[in-house]
Amino acid sequence: MTTSALSCMGLFRGGLLCLAMALAACASGPPAPEWQLNAHGASQKAQNAYLAGDVRVEQLEWDLARREVARTGRPDLLARVELLRCAGRVASLVFEPCSGFEALSADAPAAEKAYARYLAGEAAADDLALLPSAQREAARAANANAAAPLAAITDPLSRLVAAGVQLRTGRATPGSVALAIDTASAQGWRRPLLAWLALQRERAQAAGDAVAAAAVQRRIAIVEQGGVSR
Repeated sequence: MTTSALSCMGLFRGGLLCLAMALAACASGPPAPEWQLNAHGASQKAQNAYLAGDVRVEQLEWDLARREVARTGRPDLLARVELLRCAGRVASLVFEPCSGFEALSADAPAAEKAYARYLAGEAAADDLALLPSAQREAARAANANAAAPLAAITDPLSRLVAAGVQLRTGRATPGSVALAIDTASAQGWRRPLLAWLALQRERAQAAGDAVAAAAVQRRIAIVEQGGVSR
């Protein structure tokens, strides 16, 4: 594997995993290995399927991504695939153990371990220096200003991951929730959109704002019904 490939395989871009070499950086070098291209494509398809709510395609593509990475015999790379999978769940407010990563964590680099703790809402002060800059600022933000660093994250999924971690750690503001909803809506990501809308509805109900809760419920109905009147 080339130096460029190794560099890319070790990077988190905006908090998410880079599984293939950047084309611009590698255009004049040797082609990327087949397993790397296959793993990258499968992981992207799997993540997109999960965010769209397509469980069958998601499972097939994650299995393919794992098989391709397993060809290298490197548990550290396989651990990164599992982290990418878990990041999509945090973005969708599915707060469950990242068991796939935990099974491989003994061979994971320090940055990946720090990122796993971050996703779990358990990042220590020493972990923040190992996080990508965008996620680092979101993790450091005080409760009242939690939404500001989210808006600075340009990658939509990375922004949703950061918002999910803020919620998991009790720091998400109404602005954070609104930004997460806008982000998922703009991408057409059904699963996280429904999760964040449900949260917004619950908060409106808890505040006794029946008008706002009803408005959010109408948005939820549109997504759930696929725009078809029933």
